[in-house]
Amino acid sequence: MLKSFRDLQEWQRSIQLAAAVYRLAGSFPREEMYGLSSQMRRAAVSVASNIAEGCGRLGVGEYRQFLGIARGSTLELQTRFEIARALGMERANWLMKRKSFRTRFARCSIQC
Repeated sequence: MLKSFRDLQEWQRSIQLAAAVYRLAGSFPREEMYGLSSQMRRAAVSVASNIAEGCGRLGVGEYRQFLGIARGSTLELQTRFEIARALGMERANWLMKRKSFRTRFARCSIQC
């Protein structure tokens, strides 16, 4: 039985993902500070936050709802990575090619 959301592997992976996204977004061009960079950071933080919030809810239905929101945030983040790659942001392209990152990203795709 879980004592805390911190015990969930998906939450732990989502924290690692958010940290990687923050490092990546810091390498984007300055003009993206309030654009794509900020959106990617918010989506990455949203994954971990919604998993934690769902764990704090009283019913299974509410928990599943927040897992669904977290999953949606992973899809938002994947879309923003594709946009960054299409814009030629090499660091995003390099990161998505790394097997360890792709594996971590795939595992963060929450299943309800």
